[in-house]
Amino acid sequence: MNQCVIIGSAPSGEDNVFQEIDWKNSFVICADGGLDLAISKNIVPNLIIGDFDSVQSELPNEIETIQLQVEKDDTDTMAAIRVGLQRGFREFVLLGALGGRFDHSYANLCALQYLAGQGCKAMMAGQGCRVFLLNGGRLTLSMLKGKTVSVFPFGTASCTVSYDGLKYPLTETRLFSDYALGVSNVILTDEAKIMVHDGSALIIVLT
Repeated sequence: MNQCVIIGSAPSGEDNVFQEIDWKNSFVICADGGLDLAISKNIVPNLIIGDFDSVQSELPNEIETIQLQVEKDDTDTMAAIRVGLQRGFREFVLLGALGGRFDHSYANLCALQYLAGQGCKAMMAGQGCRVFLLNGGRLTLSMLKGKTVSVFPFGTASCTVSYDGLKYPLTETRLFSDYALGVSNVILTDEAKIMVHDGSALIIVLT
């Protein structure tokens, strides 16, 4: 299997991403109420994990299940990420992780940063957007011409970026957390590139 797909319980707004995923070559983990979302999409997970305080569906006996304590440090999504890492995956897609409770959405952005810090390739989708986080390096945005993209420092006061293929180009320009210079750019080419020279950058593409 090529990637680990983690499904959370936030309201689903990423139907296109569900259709694009190669489910046969994905290891699917449902984090607590993510099982309800998976069932609604006719997806059978490989693993279910959580304290199960939000899931509405009955837990299937035939699927591997990890029961967590209600009082714990990790969110259910973060616990799912740790399991995925333990099982050797280096590519992650997080679904049902944005929307609903704002604190949970923010915690999931922190989880995305954690994956980047582990050297993993990761993408989060939800509520009409796709979200990436880079701790340096380059992100290529393919076949998204005309889409809006915004870039912000995350977990740091600033980051330095360059853009190729965006309407408002930047070359080794420093973005600051207290001034949203990177908001609402537009992708002009079939393969646009965002380079992060230092710091951590949150990249949000509206789909």
